[in-house]
Amino acid sequence: MPAIDLISLSIIYATSFAILLIGYLAAVSSKDVIRLLISLEMMFGAIFMALIPLFSIAHLATTAFGLALITIFASSGELLILISAIAILDQRKKDIHTSAITIGGDKL
Repeated sequence: MPAIDLISLSIIYATSFAILLIGYLAAVSSKDVIRLLISLEMMFGAIFMALIPLFSIAHLATTAFGLALITIFASSGELLILISAIAILDQRKKDIHTSAITIGGDKL
């Protein structure tokens, strides 16, 4: 298996970082739960993208596979929790906007 060259590696990591940054900024500024879910999935996609170069190096393939499995399970768990939270929020508040959520008497 040919090793990935430095230019391709830097493009992959720069793109991954840009997607991660966009996902983070979208998560911080999200006004509803759906946008929060989309931004979190973008962040997990960026992490998956950062794992790609590890598979191109033979002695790191096992490590990359283990990290990919952990990331897949974390992403799946996060997705299931967020879908449950969206369903419960919609059932209780009849609205998915984060402004409808109150914590400790304070409005977010």
